[in-house]
Amino acid sequence: MSGKYFVDTDVLVYAHDRTAGVKRLRAQLLLESLWNSGWGVVSTQVLHELCIHLCRNASTPPPVEEVRLLIHDYATWQVVPNTSEGILAALEIVIHHHVRYWDALILEAAQRAGVSVLYSERLATQPRYGAVQIVNPLVDPVAQ
Repeated sequence: MSGKYFVDTDVLVYAHDRTAGVKRLRAQLLLESLWNSGWGVVSTQVLHELCIHLCRNASTPPPVEEVRLLIHDYATWQVVPNTSEGILAALEIVIHHHVRYWDALILEAAQRAGVSVLYSERLATQPRYGAVQIVNPLVDPVAQ
């Protein structure tokens, strides 16, 4: 790996879902590689969505203290904050690429961070948005 890599919420969720089988293993391998390289990027939106999923949507929610520690760990990566300018840029992505607003906000954050790759299961239906390549690491093993 080289460069910076944005990780969408779905990949983080699979990494912490004990029932996700192969997807969990693939997500964990990717995250381990990003931890070792220091090239992981997330946004405040991703951290927020991960927190909501773990606290409310998980079949067996972990203790809040455990969630807090996870968010603290991911906050050591580059974190792209949501801004009013980012919201406006995301709306432009909605108009030009016909994607949902929340997905556009992820794409905008990835573009603003200057990443080469955005790892996402949900967004992988289109291989590229501008300069950002979309890769589903849960289907194909990630090249090292």
